[in-house]
Amino acid sequence: MATRTDRFLSAAVRTARRAKQWALVAAREADRVLQEARTQAASEDRRRRLKQTLLKTERVLKVAGRAALVAGVAAGIAAARAERRDRKLSKGVSR
Repeated sequence: MATRTDRFLSAAVRTARRAKQWALVAAREADRVLQEARTQAASEDRRRRLKQTLLKTERVLKVAGRAALVAGVAAGIAAARAERRDRKLSKGVSR
């Protein structure tokens, strides 16, 4: 028959083994949660960078649109002036 000390030590060893197993489970779970948090942070960073890129693209396209509008107006004015100038020259020339 085991003495009281032997029973206490075997119970302590069983408890220590169980605690070790749960510590390993907790460590694996912590690693999983940490990996998930890193993935989510990277995803948020990607979304933030994409949003900034889209905002920059929007500004560039707005400026390009304005420049195209100004160029169109300038071309229209130049065409109208050329047409008026051609008419003045052609009035004196007989066809």
